[in-house]
Amino acid sequence: MIQVSGLTFQYPSGPGFSFPDFACGAREHMLVLGQSGRGKTTLLNLLAGMIRPSAGSIQIQGTDITALSNRELDKFRGQHIGIIFQTAHFVDSISVIDNLMLSPFLSGKKTGKNEALSVLERLNVLDKAQQKPSSLSVGEQQRCAIARAVFHKPSLILADEPTSALDDKNAQQVIHMLEEQASQTGAALVIVTHDKRLKDRFQKQITL
Repeated sequence: MIQVSGLTFQYPSGPGFSFPDFACGAREHMLVLGQSGRGKTTLLNLLAGMIRPSAGSIQIQGTDITALSNRELDKFRGQHIGIIFQTAHFVDSISVIDNLMLSPFLSGKKTGKNEALSVLERLNVLDKAQQKPSSLSVGEQQRCAIARAVFHKPSLILADEPTSALDDKNAQQVIHMLEEQASQTGAALVIVTHDKRLKDRFQKQITL
């Protein structure tokens, strides 16, 4: 599903990072632990194709995304990768359901609105579908962010610090939702975090 080897990244006027080789298969859940400044978010951005590595390869579904053109990479990301950022990023001028439909539309992936509504229902936010994201609570926005990341059935789900601002109960609930949605769609799940509460929950993990 995803295989990383020889991956490095150097910021022009900042630190450089070398990441361990790893692989994560379909329906596998993996935790990437590390304190601030160790490159966790950099690694997530590399896996998402948001930035390009200095060296190394990132294979997703047999495709080395580091070899794709920018246009090919944008399309591949929209079709195969779901991302949950630490802070939800929505287009606030459009409804929740239109936010969900935006990425597949831009990437050319044919995904029906009924599928998006079904995922919102599973995450108990179907009644928020026609509302603007700014009218939702933080917890509701987080559920909608998860729905947006998974409803088009990506091969890989990436989550950046999804529990860092949550108490124990809500942290476990969010992780359960991520695991459940990844399992239902057959996706690999990679969570990057400094939250040590999650350490005992994941058998597969690396520390930066």
